[in-house]
Amino acid sequence: MKGVVLAGGLGTRLGPMTGVVNKHVLDLFDEPMIHFPVRTLAKAGVTDLVVVVGRHGDQVRTLLGDGSALGVSIAYAHQEGEGGIADALARARDQVGDGPVCVILGDQVYQDDLSPYVEAFRERPTGARILLKQVEDARRFGVATVDGDRVTAIEEKPPRPRSDLAVTGCYMYDARVFDIVSGLEPSARGELEITDVNNAYIASGEMAFDVLPGWWADAGTHASKLKASILVALTRGVTFHA
Repeated sequence: MKGVVLAGGLGTRLGPMTGVVNKHVLDLFDEPMIHFPVRTLAKAGVTDLVVVVGRHGDQVRTLLGDGSALGVSIAYAHQEGEGGIADALARARDQVGDGPVCVILGDQVYQDDLSPYVEAFRERPTGARILLKQVEDARRFGVATVDGDRVTAIEEKPPRPRSDLAVTGCYMYDARVFDIVSGLEPSARGELEITDVNNAYIASGEMAFDVLPGWWADAGTHASKLKASILVALTRGVTFHA
């Protein structure tokens, strides 16, 4: 299984810094944001990676290099502009080839070791698998509705979520994912949506899921980046004094 780390886009929600800096090299507590998803994949045994970069992508390349410092091997692909998560994934098609893929967004931080979930997909690498997390306010995420062991639907940023299960930014797919992406139409915001990819697998009855027990942070906004930094610091035993 190959891994794809998505570090493209414009990062406008973290402006104004992202006007001159790729958001994925910004700090989370004491190290670059993108180190966290790369290490998450490496810990799960996914060490052959494609990192998709966009604006200021040279900064990511300089930081990560060939990946050896983090115990992985990295090739690079390029996404122009802000075409959406599914568009970014499509840029990695040539390097990924015909096998299964584990995709992770470059601003994701997980407390949990994802090895059991990745291994479950390795054992049966057909269809797709997503990781869900219960959250207090699901409106800013893709939200999954489940029935027993099935995901029945995913809604993107619904104003009235049907559940509290957010779709986190790690997705496992078989090789058909690239054909699914190639058949997508841009959404109202002009992007190819990963939610549409996931709903295609749901429609064919081939979507598995797990609900994560530990904390999860999406560091894509100023508030969530601060929260992620604090969670990382607390995990490392840092204490805060007034």
